[in-house]
Amino acid sequence: MRLPMFIRCFLINSIQICSYILLINCGANNLHHMDGTSTAEIINGDVFFEITDPEELEYTYRIRPAKDFGAPFNASFHVKNVPLVPILPKNGCKPPDNLDDIEGNVALIERGDCSFKMKTLVAERAGARAVIISDVVNSNQEYFIEMIDDNTVEEVNIPAGYLLGKNGLMILKTLERLKRSYAMINLPVNLTYTPVHEMNQPPWLGW
Repeated sequence: MRLPMFIRCFLINSIQICSYILLINCGANNLHHMDGTSTAEIINGDVFFEITDPEELEYTYRIRPAKDFGAPFNASFHVKNVPLVPILPKNGCKPPDNLDDIEGNVALIERGDCSFKMKTLVAERAGARAVIISDVVNSNQEYFIEMIDDNTVEEVNIPAGYLLGKNGLMILKTLERLKRSYAMINLPVNLTYTPVHEMNQPPWLGW
C-alpha cells in the first residue's frame, strides 16, 4: 500500500532528525567506528596529536581545546617531534621541579588541586609551548570535559587541551614502565578527511 505523501515526508524527516541526534550524542564525544564518516563530520573543534615514540604509544589521540582561555590550536601553532613531558609535581599547580625538561616542550598535567587555567599559566611561565591536561584518577571516564576560564585576570598565551583520562593514564604508566621522562609527539595532526575507521586509535579505548 502506497502511503500518502505527507506521511512519507514525516517519516523521512523523523529518520533524519533521529540520525542527527544519534550522531551528536554518540559521535561528539566518542569516535566509534562509522564507516565512510570523516572526522570533520563529528569532531566539532577538537584536535588530534600523534605520539611517534615510544613504539608502545604510537597512536593518534584526540584532545578538546580549552573553551575560553589560552591560544588556539590553529595554523600558526604546530610542533613536530617535540617532547610531551609529564610535569612534576603531577598536578602542575606550582613551578615545576623539572623546569629544564618543560621549557620549549609540551607539558602533560594531571587534573586536580587548581584550575585548568592556573595549570596552563604555570606551564607557560615555565616555558611550555602547549599544555595537555588529563584526569587520570577518573580514567574510566569516556567524555571530554570543557576546560573553562577561572575568571582570574592573568592571560594565558599558549594552547591547552583536555585528554581522556584513560589515554593520559596509559601514557604516564607506559613512560614510567620504560623509565622515560617524555614521549615524542606531533601536534596537531590534520585528520579532517580521514574516515574514522581508518584512524590509528589507541586499542585500550575499545572503539
